Amino acid sequence: MKFSVSQSFLERALSIVAKGMASNSTLPILSGIYISATAGVIELQSTDLTISVRHKLAANVEEGGQTVVSGRVLQNVVKTLADAVVNFEGGERVLTITCAKSTFRLNTIDAQDFPEFPSYSLERSIELPSVLLAQMVDKVYKVTSKDSSRPILSGVLLSVEQNTVRLVATDAYRLAVCDSHTQTSSADEAFTTIVSGTTLHDVMTLASDSDTVMIGTTENQVVFAFGDTTYIARKIEGSFPNYKQLLPSTCNTSVTIDVEGLSAALRRVSVITQSNSSVRFDIDVDGRLMRLSASSPDQGDSAETMDVEAEGESVSIALNYHYVFDCVNASGSDRKICLELQSSMQPGIFKSYGQINYLYLLMPVRM
Repeated sequence: MKFSVSQSFLERALSIVAKGMASNSTLPILSGIYISATAGVIELQSTDLTISVRHKLAANVEEGGQTVVSGRVLQNVVKTLADAVVNFEGGERVLTITCAKSTFRLNTIDAQDFPEFPSYSLERSIELPSVLLAQMVDKVYKVTSKDSSRPILSGVLLSVEQNTVRLVATDAYRLAVCDSHTQTSSADEAFTTIVSGTTLHDVMTLASDSDTVMIGTTENQVVFAFGDTTYIARKIEGSFPNYKQLLPSTCNTSVTIDVEGLSAALRRVSVITQSNSSVRFDIDVDGRLMRLSASSPDQGDSAETMDVEAEGESVSIALNYHYVFDCVNASGSDRKICLELQSSMQPGIFKSYGQINYLYLLMPVRM
């Protein structure tokens, strides 16, 4: 095997396939990157047997071949090289890498032992704008559960119907829903799947250079294709919770809040809450005020008052400030956010509207 390739293109390609490498596997080959060189193209692959990633890039190939080399070592080597042509030669037992005045000789693993890239036949697929989908994923993926005993809650429900894209995530303590209207490749037929939140976030980070991303499903796989990259993950099996039944049709109190002001006030008030994550929201509708307060038996207490637009009944509720911060950060460029309340013992619902409509339901905590 003998080929040469641009250092900057190779570094980008390695950052993509690194997402599929096993980090703690007892099998060294799963921590490796498979390299295949054919006429004018090199193909890089990685897998941890749950995720498989393949990326192709142009190269000057003088002699074809295949090999597997430690992904971590190869990444570290390429990062340190000058922005110049990188030459590869060998691969049967040792892979020699030269660039400018640098030379590396890396031990290799037999390419025949590397798992074959999964074959697939898509049952359903849809093509979506990458930038829009990435913004939507950023709003919901942190709400997915990290509890391995309930894998369905680690997923994001993705649905597309009549050119409306919707993402839903929940960890049983909070719920995030966002939707947006956009032209899709399938305006008439509904598309629904459940994807790991971590996987979806990783894919959309990698797809930032592509205009669109294709998402397809098989019986047990979710396939993403963008640019010269194919990313395959296992589908999360099961039924997603019926989140719509949690959303009330009316509210008793509605408060419109300045997002930047809420973020700053919450940051100050929460300084006192080292062991207690609860912040109390007191809504004074007549005075058009919202008071944030927190207390700690060891540290003392804190409070701040904000001017708000309020309608309905005055009410108080306590919320986990970490979760409220996630909501405020997810609202992005939105200047205003609306908080809708039923009572102090029922969930609070934050809403914002724009190109992406956003809803964040949060269970109250004891006051």
